[in-house]
Amino acid sequence: MGGVNSSAEAGEVLVSFRGVQKSYDGENLIVKDLNLEIRKGEFLTLLGPSGSGKTTSLMMLAGFETPTAGEIQLSGRSINHVPPHKRDIGMVFQNYALFPHMTVAENLAFPLSVRGVGKTDISERVKKVLGMVQLDAFAQRYPAQLSGGQQQRVALARALVFEPQLVLMDEPLGALDKQLREHMQMEIKHLHQRLGLTVVYVTHDQGEALTMSDRVAVFHQGEIQQIDAPRTLYESPKNTFVANFIGENNRLNGHLLSHDGERCVVTLSRGEKVEALAVNVGQPGDPVTLSIRPERVSLNGRSDGCANRFSGRVAEFVYLGDHVRVRLEVCGKSDFFVKQPIAELDPALAVGDVVPLGWQVEHVRALDPLAIDQ
Repeated sequence: MGGVNSSAEAGEVLVSFRGVQKSYDGENLIVKDLNLEIRKGEFLTLLGPSGSGKTTSLMMLAGFETPTAGEIQLSGRSINHVPPHKRDIGMVFQNYALFPHMTVAENLAFPLSVRGVGKTDISERVKKVLGMVQLDAFAQRYPAQLSGGQQQRVALARALVFEPQLVLMDEPLGALDKQLREHMQMEIKHLHQRLGLTVVYVTHDQGEALTMSDRVAVFHQGEIQQIDAPRTLYESPKNTFVANFIGENNRLNGHLLSHDGERCVVTLSRGEKVEALAVNVGQPGDPVTLSIRPERVSLNGRSDGCANRFSGRVAEFVYLGDHVRVRLEVCGKSDFFVKQPIAELDPALAVGDVVPLGWQVEHVRALDPLAIDQ
């Protein structure tokens, strides 16, 4: 997953949000009491559904929005009242925002000339940054003569040309097709590693967040639900929202029967008992949602050694090239999915078959009951 570079590991804080709130109408908080430290040299992604507060948080950091309460610090000083162009921050948006009447070279020179950089220095830096994004041959073209991917590279180069201490990106790859998007994800990630940039990236695409980031902050209803390395978020979600939002997830609803240290026993609606990791549970009798990843469920003979064993009726096969998603009816739930690599799939398995299945205690997490709006 995202490799953390050494300066981020050392934990030198570049940006801190302290008790930041944002409201547009004085009543509803789009961002509620945000406390967040961004480390120098890290790639941090703000991930969440639309309206969760991630873009508003980025815009406050950029200076296009002002916090209603709290303080944002950059390198230890408050920037609440510093205008955007004096913050030493590069920005990349989804719509590129290139000047159509200027060539690529002129677009890249612009941030430098407004900062009073000399002509010789400008042409050297423009040349360097064009090389960085592999567009040396395109200096004299106009944006309209470039493809979407090339325009996005120019926008990226423009955000890097004045060597800012921080680069903010808001859904920068949203308009690109899947293949180009994946290619650009790697380009941006490699630039980050090579230049030691600090990047704050906003997306609603969980795959993108997991692929690119050192850490991901999951936003929901104006609050960070969890902030962790991609692998930790996926394998160890702290609540039901995070478990559902990141990756595929089977949910079983039940009630807490007993709780002993790190483990607990949950009773499902039809009386089946599941032994699980107690991550976010209340008192015995309280409702609980169990979370199990589809790739952690074993079918047939592979389920022999599992602590939790049940049977399921095969309802559907969804073929996805390198793996198959098998939809089963399990414990009264009709949309329970198991992910099987093609190499491990039993070719004799057919719709209607009833098969044993199971999962280990360490792969099922007992979490808060599912809220109605999820």
